[in-house]
Amino acid sequence: MSRPMTPAQLYALVFGVTLAAVGILGFIADSSFGSGSDVEGSDFIIFEVNGWHNLVHIASGVLGLALFRSVSGARAYALGFGAVYLAVTIWGFVDGDSVLWLLPVDMADNWLHLAISLAGIAAGLASPTRRTTTPRTA
Repeated sequence: MSRPMTPAQLYALVFGVTLAAVGILGFIADSSFGSGSDVEGSDFIIFEVNGWHNLVHIASGVLGLALFRSVSGARAYALGFGAVYLAVTIWGFVDGDSVLWLLPVDMADNWLHLAISLAGIAAGLASPTRRTTTPRTA
């Protein structure tokens, strides 16, 4: 019998698939790897991306896909990813143009990163630390 996924597992799966796909498709919009004060990106839909941004999305997505089957792994991913994206959000709002002088961001990116971070933290907190089993009674 299959057990339902925890909120963190669902988060890791959905964002894993989405971020990996967005990272791959982002290379269609921009595959350049600028850095420093000349961080530039191209619009992918309404979000600004470049090669570094695409690689971060792919790595984040692959990590989510690697961890979504494990209750504890998915919870760690959701909480950790939520915390990291919250820091990225704050940096993006403060700097306004880039994160770590590599990843171009715009206001649409900042709001999306905030939503992703809050969803991750909420999913992680709403999930158990490990799979609990209920005893069977005859």
